[in-house]
Order: sequence, then structure tokens, then C-alpha cells
Amino acid sequence: MKRRDLIKGAGAGLLAGAFSSAGAADLPAIRWRLASSFPKSLDTIYGAGEVLVRRLEQITQGKFQIRVFAGGEIVPGLQVLDAVQNGTVECGHSASYYYVGKNMAFAFDTAMPFGLTARMQNSWMYSGGGLKLTRELFKDYNILNFLGGNTGVQMGGWFRKEIKSLADLKGLKMRIPGIGGQIMARLGAVPQTLAGGDIYQSLERGALDATEWVGPYDDEKLGFHKVAKHYYYPGWWEGGPQLSFYVNMKKWAELPPAYQAAFEAAAAEANVHMLSEYDAKNPPALMRLVRAGVQLHPFPHDMLVAAHETAFELYDEEAAKNPAFKKIYTEWKKFRDAEIQWFKVAEASYANFLYSDK
Repeated sequence: MKRRDLIKGAGAGLLAGAFSSAGAADLPAIRWRLASSFPKSLDTIYGAGEVLVRRLEQITQGKFQIRVFAGGEIVPGLQVLDAVQNGTVECGHSASYYYVGKNMAFAFDTAMPFGLTARMQNSWMYSGGGLKLTRELFKDYNILNFLGGNTGVQMGGWFRKEIKSLADLKGLKMRIPGIGGQIMARLGAVPQTLAGGDIYQSLERGALDATEWVGPYDDEKLGFHKVAKHYYYPGWWEGGPQLSFYVNMKKWAELPPAYQAAFEAAAAEANVHMLSEYDAKNPPALMRLVRAGVQLHPFPHDMLVAAHETAFELYDEEAAKNPAFKKIYTEWKKFRDAEIQWFKVAEASYANFLYSDK
């Protein structure tokens, strides 16, 4: 057994032991369903749900079990929030920026263009007040949200033709959801929102000119490199995108406190696990893609500058008319600006040296 597995197993055993001594025999057997927004083929992002349910079952000694359903098995991938809100399922796993059509403030629970890195997002949510603020928003939708993974900064996506300047975005049909899509629209592109399992065929038949998804590991699995050879970076709209577990608030209130604590612990593990998996799997996947003929490109500088300016113009406009957005944005921006100043000092200088040719 690997040392990491031994430690994890020992931790689960200690939790289960504590659970047993707390009187688990008197607690009810509970069976829930979890609707995921993601296909099973994307084992890392879909797998966060499986990490949650495995650990939850271990901690509760099998008394609290949840079955994970892939996107489309119970509800379409982009309807998970509605399914949890309405009680169709007890819980779900999704990206909250899929639902900015309901309220743009949902994006703070995933990623804001030119926003936080994965570390910053975790810090803001766990320690900077972000979880409290976003839960006030979700409460209106009968949902309690938990951090459920992070991919780290994403790639900018796959393009059928090379993008040499901002002007090349005009009329470009691109799969890009959320606020990133709104910014792209202002820059001249034609954004579309599609679930992960629907992207390849649209790109293959020309209904899309470009698509973003996550990064090398997942993108390779979806086969985008077979129909689009130009791979751009960075994904400025997703510097540290967080996934979330949703729980129906009525169902949450019915859980014994011991089960609530077990769920929170299992969700926290799933959150950390996803990022570590991506950081391990993306480097070899990128190397394989390059060997297969994929051409890597940085986004043109004029595009990045225009996108950055457009993003904060959009935020200011939304804050002026949307109280829920303004409440979160005001605190988020203060936190973001302070984090950037700190990360410039130590993190950026250290990273830049490591990444240089020395």
C-alpha cells in the first residue's frame, strides 16, 4: 500500500471510530442521489463526486450513502442547480457560473474573469468571507453550497484557425459559458453554452469555431485536438475555477448533526483532491498533445488588455443594478486586490525564477 493511501485510510478509520463511539448504531440509514453536471469520462472533475461519497460512506460506516449520476442521467448537465432547488435530487455537483442567467453573482462561486487563482479562491471562500456571502445568495434558491474541487488556471481553449489579434474574434462562434462568454460577446465573438458531452460534435461539424473546456488532461479525453489544432493560453476567464456541491436545504436540515459534519469533511477532501489530480495529470497530457501536432499559442496581448478592461467595466455595470452582485463584488474585489499585492512579492518572484531559463 502506498504511504498516501495508508495515511488516508488511517484518517478515515479514525473518523469512523469517532463516529461509532458517538452512537452511530442509533442513527438512520440514509440514501441520497447526486446529480453531476459532468460525464463519467471526465474522471477527475466527475470523480470529485465519487471522492465525496466514498469518504462519506467510510466515515458513517455505510449508513449515509449517496449515488452519483452523470450529466444527463437524471437531468441535463446544465440543470443541476434547478434539480437540487426543486428537490428532484438531494444534492448535486456543478459549476455555479453555468447559472449566471439567474443571477450574475453565481459566478463568484466558480470564477470571475481576471479573478482569483485556485489558492486565492480557497482562501477567499474558507477564510475571507466568500462562503458566507455566497451562501446568502444560494439560500434564496433553497441550496447550501460547499466547495467541491478546483481545476487550477485553465487553458484558453481550442481554435480551428489561428487568432493573431483582437480583430480575429469578430464573428467567432465559441463555446464559453458565464461571464467569460459575455466579455467575449463584447469583443465581437458569438458565445455559446454547451455541456461537456455536447462540445466535440459541434466543433467537428463547424457549429463552433472554438471551445474552451478545462486543460490538457480533460481536453485530450474529449478529443478536441482532432478537430482543432490551435491551443491557446491562458484561460483568463478561469484563473482558479471552483466546482461546488449543492445540497437541498430542507434535506440538509433533516440530517443528523453527525451526518452533516461527515458531509462537510468529505466535501473538503474532494475539494483538495481535484486540484492535486489536475496538477499531476495535466503536464504529461500537454506533452502528448504537443507530440500529436497541437500548436500552442499565447493569446494576443491586445486581446488580453481589451478583455481585462471589458471585464471590470461589466462588473461595475452589474454592481450598479444588481444588489446581490454588488454585495459580493465589493468584498471580493478588496480581497483580490490585497492578494495580488502579496502574491507579487514572494509567489510571483519565486515562480518566475523557476520558470526561467536561468
